[in-house]
Amino acid sequence: MFGLDKLVALGRTRRTHGARAVVTGAGSGIGRAFALEIAARGGRVICADIDETRADETVALIERDHPGAAHAFRCDVAQREDVELLARFAETIFDRPVSLVINNAGVGIGGKAVGNIGFDDWQWALGINLWGVVHGCEVFAPRLRTAGRGGIINVASAAGFAAAPSMAAYNVSKAGVLSLSETMAAELSGSGVAVTVLCPTFVRTNVARDGRITKESAQLADFLMRWTGFSPVRVARTALDAHDRGQLYVLPQLDAHVVWLLKRYFPAQYTFALGLLERLLPQEDSTTTDRTSVTDKTGV
Repeated sequence: MFGLDKLVALGRTRRTHGARAVVTGAGSGIGRAFALEIAARGGRVICADIDETRADETVALIERDHPGAAHAFRCDVAQREDVELLARFAETIFDRPVSLVINNAGVGIGGKAVGNIGFDDWQWALGINLWGVVHGCEVFAPRLRTAGRGGIINVASAAGFAAAPSMAAYNVSKAGVLSLSETMAAELSGSGVAVTVLCPTFVRTNVARDGRITKESAQLADFLMRWTGFSPVRVARTALDAHDRGQLYVLPQLDAHVVWLLKRYFPAQYTFALGLLERLLPQEDSTTTDRTSVTDKTGV
């Protein structure tokens, strides 16, 4: 007689076990955690990152316990051609179609209100956070559909629905990833390809230091990540387990669930509270902390 745990196990596809995976932004943070966990689950992984040195470091960590399970690849996800090359490289290495794609690469940006952000920062943030995921989905979805089995995990953020002030470029990019994932889940329903979208709040990564974030906002974000953020490993494992269950939305932290519910059931009060909070916080008109396009900095 089957127990409940066995029945649950039977209902899982275990797509993340023994996967032939591609992870973007795998050089650090959540992306590195995804790559390490996939290897631990018996899979092979292409660790893609715009910083090849960081990608090599992730591969070295994997190779300690899983020789031959990982390969590094330099990829700027904002460039369609790079993502197309990534797909061909993965198929060459695996000698079979990719079975799991994790569109994780992203950057942090914040601290300025709409009208003061500047078009350059808008294009930079959307180019990586949104277009990077679009490129990954456009390139890999047809391959997965043809194979008739596999999965896509897109890393968005609770910011995609929280809509906090002074984070418009980041919010818009992550809202786009959320909507894209929902659309693809419907399109791929019944195809054997599952779609999951990860929406964390604070995760202990270097997003606040490597993005285009004003000084005071970066300090606040760094403080919140340090004291309230989940570890990247915990978030990655939660997302992979949810994907195995066929779950679309993954909100790994309680505060994300609270915001999700508050905004839907009390929209006017939620918006008023955000506006009040914005007026209480110190205002600034300073330059951003860094302008290097380092990926995998997903936080809020």
